[in-house]
Amino acid sequence: MRHVWRWFGPVDEVTIADARQAGAQGIVTALHHVPHGAVWLPAEIEMRQREVASLPDGSASELSWEIVESLPVSEAIKTQVGEWRSHLANYRTSLENLARAGISVICYNFMPVLDWTRTDLAWRLPHGGTTMRFDLIDFAAFDIHILKRQAAPGDYTPEIAAEAARRYAQMDDRARKILARSVNSGLPGSTEDTSLDGLAAQLSNYDRIDATTLRRHFVDFLAEVVPTAERLGLRLCCHPDDPPFPLLGLPRIMSTEADYSYVLDAVDSTANGATLCTGSLGARPDNDLPGMIERMGPKIHFAHLRNVRKEAAGTPCSFHEDEHLAGDTDMVAVVAALLREEARRKVEGRQDAVIPMRPDHGQDILDDLTRGAQPGYPAIGRLKGLAELRGVEHAIRRSTSGEPISTYTA
Repeated sequence: MRHVWRWFGPVDEVTIADARQAGAQGIVTALHHVPHGAVWLPAEIEMRQREVASLPDGSASELSWEIVESLPVSEAIKTQVGEWRSHLANYRTSLENLARAGISVICYNFMPVLDWTRTDLAWRLPHGGTTMRFDLIDFAAFDIHILKRQAAPGDYTPEIAAEAARRYAQMDDRARKILARSVNSGLPGSTEDTSLDGLAAQLSNYDRIDATTLRRHFVDFLAEVVPTAERLGLRLCCHPDDPPFPLLGLPRIMSTEADYSYVLDAVDSTANGATLCTGSLGARPDNDLPGMIERMGPKIHFAHLRNVRKEAAGTPCSFHEDEHLAGDTDMVAVVAALLREEARRKVEGRQDAVIPMRPDHGQDILDDLTRGAQPGYPAIGRLKGLAELRGVEHAIRRSTSGEPISTYTA
């Protein structure tokens, strides 16, 4: 696998120098300042490439921008309202500009309104570090009592709704504001607090859009952009829902293997692929991650490796971000399955035989606790995760030396 590192641009408290020292081989980034639906201009792409190629002191980083994460799909495209057709044209133009710049892997998602959802961005762990957490009771308290979404009470069991009411009553004003800010941090492109009225307005755009309609809109989007990507030799890869179950009355259509199979089959092309995120998909007990790699392997263009600990049975449930080799996902089996897929591709002679992987998220430990990095993207926590994942990969390769990797079983 190729070990890459997500970077949020010059505003990121974790620098390109940090990424290089952590052992990254390439950089994953995006033009986060460009409004959704607008064209990514060549000059902006080239500027970001120069920023990646330089260390803070101006010397060469020996790293390059290898993967886009993310080229956003606008809400207009997802809902097919307003300027959605011009946004599709702009998306195709952005793909053209990225291809000219030599960037061939583009990660994106099709999640409505929120890119990801957590209720606590700094949940204290027994070892003194912090991690991100999704607490279903806290989320219900936010949904029912802070956002006051009209249909919210009916979306939870009576037991969860009752416990959410008790917990909300115990919160002071500061705790309620922190909870609202944590949930709103998943709004695309920002970790700033957003008004509840603004969130409610965005949710209202989906009043008449169910999962079937949103899935149809997704296939329409793919039918428009995949031919361009295929012509340019690009690989589009959709990130799964995070978390992988419905929230706030919004439909979720990329949460399971069946969801992926539907859209990959609907627009069957080498350019239409998946981002395998073991953290997002791992929050559902019915997702068999090593099995998904075996069955979806040829269409996996990018891997995010992280682990979560589910705190209760069933779906939905509370969970928190665990260490990369802890949690509920058998990360050794996942890495082994990815290496088997790489070996299969090499036999086929595929140019993309090596799968890019990044250590996704990380716990805040050591000086991460005072650095103030992007939520989920600390320096030391990710470095630790990358080192662990690299160790697993090397151990598997060592154990299979002299025989095909495909013979390895976890």
